[in-house]
Amino acid sequence: MALGDLMASRLVHSSSPSPSPAAAPSAAPLPNHSHHSHVTGDGLPVANGPEPRNGLEAEEEKPAPVAYLPQVLVLCEQRHEGLDEAAAAAAAAGPSTSGLVSKWRPKDRDMKTGCVALVLCLNISVDPPDVIKISPCARMECWIDPFSMAPPKALESIGKTLHAQYERWQPKARYKLQLDPTVEEVKKLCNTCRKYAKSERVLFHYNGHGVPKPTANGEIWVFNKSYTQYIPLPITDLDSWLKTPSIYVFDCSAAGIIVKAFLERLDWGSSSSASSPRDCILLAACEAHQTLPQSAEFPADVFTACLTTPIKMALHWFCKRSLLRCSLDHSLIDQIPGRQNDRKTLLGELNWIFTAVTDTIAWNVLPHDLFQRLFRQDLLVASLFRNFLLAERIMRSANCSPISYPFLPPTHQHHMWDAWDMAAEICLSKLPQLIADPNTEFQPSPFFTEQLTAFEVWLDHGSEDKKPPEQLPIVLQVLLSQSHRFRALVLLGRFLDMGPWAVDLALSVGIFPYVLKLLQTSAMELRQILVFIWTKILSLDKSCQVDLVKDGGHAYFIRFLDSLDAYPEQRAMAAFVLAVIVDGHRRGQETCISAGLIDVCLRHLQPENPHDAQTEPLLLQWLCLCLGKLWEDYPEAQLLGLESNAPEIVIRLLSEPQPEVRASAVFALGNLLDMGSSSVNGGDDDSDDDEKLRAEINVVRSLLQVSSDGSPLVRSEVAIALTRFALGHNKHLKTVAAEYWKPQTNSLLKSLPSLANISNPSNVYSPNSILQGSSGLASHIGPVLRVGSDSSATGRDGRISTSSPIATNSIMHGSPQSDDSSQHSDSGILLRENASNGGLSYTRSRPTDSGIYSQFISTMCAVAKDPYPRIATIGRRALSLIGVEQVVMRHTRFNSGGSAHQGETSAPPSNFGMARSSSWFDMHSGNFSMAFRTPPVSPPQHDYLTGLRRVCSMEFRPHLMNSPEGLADPLLSSAAAPSNAELSILPQSIIYNWSCGHFSRPLLTGSDDNEEANSRREERERIALDCISKCQRSSCKMTSQIASWDTRFELGTKAALLMPFSPIVVAADDNEQIRVWNYDDALPVNTFENHKLSDRGLSKLLLINELDESLLLAASSDGNVRIWKNFTQKEGQKLVTAFSSVQGHRAAGRSIVIDWQQQSGYLYASGDMSSILVWDLDKEQLLSTIQSSADSAISALSASQVRSGHFAAGFADASVRIFDVRTPDRLVYMARPHAPRTEKVVGIGFQPGFDPFKIVSASQAGDIQFLDIRRAADPYLTIEAHRGSLTALAVHRHAPVVASGSAKQMIKVFSLEGEQLTIIRYQPSSFMGQRIGSVNCLSFHPYKSLLAAGAGDNALVSIYAEENYK
Repeated sequence: MALGDLMASRLVHSSSPSPSPAAAPSAAPLPNHSHHSHVTGDGLPVANGPEPRNGLEAEEEKPAPVAYLPQVLVLCEQRHEGLDEAAAAAAAAGPSTSGLVSKWRPKDRDMKTGCVALVLCLNISVDPPDVIKISPCARMECWIDPFSMAPPKALESIGKTLHAQYERWQPKARYKLQLDPTVEEVKKLCNTCRKYAKSERVLFHYNGHGVPKPTANGEIWVFNKSYTQYIPLPITDLDSWLKTPSIYVFDCSAAGIIVKAFLERLDWGSSSSASSPRDCILLAACEAHQTLPQSAEFPADVFTACLTTPIKMALHWFCKRSLLRCSLDHSLIDQIPGRQNDRKTLLGELNWIFTAVTDTIAWNVLPHDLFQRLFRQDLLVASLFRNFLLAERIMRSANCSPISYPFLPPTHQHHMWDAWDMAAEICLSKLPQLIADPNTEFQPSPFFTEQLTAFEVWLDHGSEDKKPPEQLPIVLQVLLSQSHRFRALVLLGRFLDMGPWAVDLALSVGIFPYVLKLLQTSAMELRQILVFIWTKILSLDKSCQVDLVKDGGHAYFIRFLDSLDAYPEQRAMAAFVLAVIVDGHRRGQETCISAGLIDVCLRHLQPENPHDAQTEPLLLQWLCLCLGKLWEDYPEAQLLGLESNAPEIVIRLLSEPQPEVRASAVFALGNLLDMGSSSVNGGDDDSDDDEKLRAEINVVRSLLQVSSDGSPLVRSEVAIALTRFALGHNKHLKTVAAEYWKPQTNSLLKSLPSLANISNPSNVYSPNSILQGSSGLASHIGPVLRVGSDSSATGRDGRISTSSPIATNSIMHGSPQSDDSSQHSDSGILLRENASNGGLSYTRSRPTDSGIYSQFISTMCAVAKDPYPRIATIGRRALSLIGVEQVVMRHTRFNSGGSAHQGETSAPPSNFGMARSSSWFDMHSGNFSMAFRTPPVSPPQHDYLTGLRRVCSMEFRPHLMNSPEGLADPLLSSAAAPSNAELSILPQSIIYNWSCGHFSRPLLTGSDDNEEANSRREERERIALDCISKCQRSSCKMTSQIASWDTRFELGTKAALLMPFSPIVVAADDNEQIRVWNYDDALPVNTFENHKLSDRGLSKLLLINELDESLLLAASSDGNVRIWKNFTQKEGQKLVTAFSSVQGHRAAGRSIVIDWQQQSGYLYASGDMSSILVWDLDKEQLLSTIQSSADSAISALSASQVRSGHFAAGFADASVRIFDVRTPDRLVYMARPHAPRTEKVVGIGFQPGFDPFKIVSASQAGDIQFLDIRRAADPYLTIEAHRGSLTALAVHRHAPVVASGSAKQMIKVFSLEGEQLTIIRYQPSSFMGQRIGSVNCLSFHPYKSLLAAGAGDNALVSIYAEENYK
């Protein structure tokens, strides 16, 4: 199974690319949002009628039965888990460099044994007095029979053999041998070894077979010079000579006594404060009360034989116990062909299997930190401990228990020994044939294949909660073999994909050096899986970046990223690995830049040709993040980026459909801005600096244009990037900010004409193009000068910025927000008063365009009022950096008229009506006033203040305005002292750490949650269809009031909503209090505020994803949209996203109308403005701005629930229009059904059922008109419902019924034929009379015959149903 296929078929990525609907002449297909199992077209049957006239019906088809249950799901990606949680999680989820995850690294990684002291006390032919030998008795020492030659020669021969046996495990150590020594010789040996080893470990091997057992005091025995006496050598002396780190092997009877004495010494040492912890390891042949086995089937030094020649010892022992004992000649064991380090020979393979088995036993039995210390730090210690496990198995069969310090749990009965026995048996059975014919082809053992299969079985059924796979160390061993390597890597990749816990386990087993080494291979088939494995490792532990750079591993990933034959998702992983390598690691940044990473990333950010299909978003995202990390805090790299035209390439991605890609592009651009640029804060004005500054200004200009993106993730990054700009360009921004509010002595009218005198080759504006469009300004300055910026007249590059008396009052001539069709008008004038003649002269503070600074300030004021709290905080911090401080002000709530509500504090009248305004500053700052850190100034003159009543947006603290002479204490304070905010750290970007989280989640398997969600959805679809068929057949006479809820809203109920699958109603008032109530139990469920800002007013409540986990959309009357999840849990509500739906169109006032269309994923928003904004909530992006082509405001909006992209709008002049997003001219129908009356349209809606061509429109005059857009513009049915007081209209989505409400405390329900089915009115005389107030809102249940009505005066929400409602 190639990993490529595995990855391609199973790689699940959250954001699937969605092609945007093209504005082609024919209707373009809808974007492919994340659909569920079945997708339906939106073609529908046409009711009998005349031939189609609008080109609307050309592509009609028969519908699927569930055409009206939309399959689109929005706002349920990972990024909607909440930005604040993301920020917290990002801090935690970003690859870590310390703590738990780095525990897998051995603390002393390079610890090795530098010197080995071998001490043999054999005294051959003389038995010690405390030993009584049996006959026949074990005699072999180092596989030599000491009685087969003269004792001195035998002793020397045994010593040399032991030296050779140890040398095979650690060839680089220095070996010292003492045969039958004295105390002095041992002391000299120890001192020499420690001197040579320095801080490395010393091994002391003691064979005491020719001396008595150790004493109870912990003394071992050596000889006197003449060998006439045994001399005791206290362990304490030995330890004081050898010092630490050390390892002791005691091969003698009652060796446990020595271990006990050592432990007492260690305890005593650790209790004395002076000594440092001792690194001391002990291996002893038996316990204190045991003697060594004397059976002739074992060698005399069976413990040493196990530790130094494990394969030979194991096979001899096994052979005597297996069925082969009769048939096999034991001498053949010594003739096994091959070399121990050659795995393609029999001996090498046996050694390899033995290592795998013992490693596996140790890893499964020992605590991980102990396993690290004993089996992964020091090669010789690891070998000795592996072999110690064999010694325990063999010697326990002879009733002897080897012991160690640190203590190991018993392992002699572990079931992996069975696997070893089987491998040994297979090997021994082949042995005679291999020896007889050395040319026989070597057949590898099935051991590793079988173990990999066992691991695969575990992967199919295992999980974090189950016992970890015991084959993990074997998988590690298999990586050494080319024949098994690919399969092992694929299985390892699957294991690592199970989560960070799996990566941690694999690292603790010791996988790291193996996969690091594999980066040096050129094997093409391993590339994809290696990149995947490294992705998983680095998503857990960032500290590996150092190793990768040291070993040149970065080059492997740069080559992979640059190769076009890999899948884009896999190249995204390579980009992720490189991003981690350069993250906060200067050495990594330098090596990657010299390896050409910037060029590679930029090349792949541009499609080969512009008509190519969309690149995989994950790849674009990570190319941007990689570039951002490469440039981060590295001025030389930023310069290289600017030189290689990076801004131009990355700026194109700011309109990508995926918010993650846009946010990553912003991150990359933000990191190109040099915060401490000397060129900006004074310095030499050479051309390089100018070039750099121009490039930076260009970047900032593009960032300002995405500051009102629909996704908080993107806006948050924009706010952070702009804060960097505020730091870097602090001086100039402070100057410009102060200029805005600099009071003038001349009167307004005296200065105004000089606006026309601006002449500058790069900024040519007629006065008319400077000021126009912002109604608040125009109405007051109209006769003198039109204020604003007409989109057609405003050049993208010309910038002007004013600080004339108009600007004194913070008017940004035609604010960036006043322009209807562009997100920002880029104009900004910096005009300073010329002291001599009171005229205005245009000055430049830098050779660049100063307009960018004024535009920056206006944008930051908008950001500081962002509906998403975290972003607003960043905006306020950025403003404080440039001297704009928040001033505490009493909360004043305004209704749509602009006057304060009764009983609430409003600003005193002496502030010349400055409480509300429509200038840019106020629109962005609302009630947080600004103070500027500039020297104290004289107060403004009144002769023009009064004239500019609505444009003075500087909301001074009320008590300061009480004195008509001017300000009591100036708001403008000294600029000398640096602010704390400046010194405080930059807000942290979250997109990088948050994006890293993607790779720590499973990538190869779809989650089980999907199945659960699908089954829940299918169940809901079944219920919905059932309810729909019932309500379509029902009488729809809503005569029974089943619930009445006193919401206790101070201002009456503004909006109400019935939940589709639970007996819950949600209501809200103009103070944006949202309350949730269960109407079956008559119990409150939840209450929360839509936001905490002082500017309140609610437009509408809508339900998103009603067939899945429903989200609540609350639209404020200022156009801000907030979407909540978990709103039906007590205090469980969470903000999913928030954005301004009328971005920049501040003329929309406080009469926003909005509607949602589930099957397209579109949100339509408009109001007192000339355009309708269409938002794609899947992409969180403004899809299009449709000109309404009407002179009056839009007062009602309704999206078709049947045809995607279709919506109807009712206007204040009583006209009705229908638009189709997919057609080139957008407008498909227009009528004036309410003529000759001109009262505004209060409600509009598509008629129930499948027919997309019939609409209902109700005007304030009280008439309800039924239209068929295929027929003439005249209505085919008119109902005179209420006389002049109609306030609400509701059209059921499926049942043939409409309802209207009036201010005269009455609700009427009509059939589509015009028959009045029900009338509900206030009856004060009857005791049980139905209480309703003036009707503010009406809302039908999506699928049932239920109607919710919200009252304006008594805040009741009443729910009506048919008589037989259960």
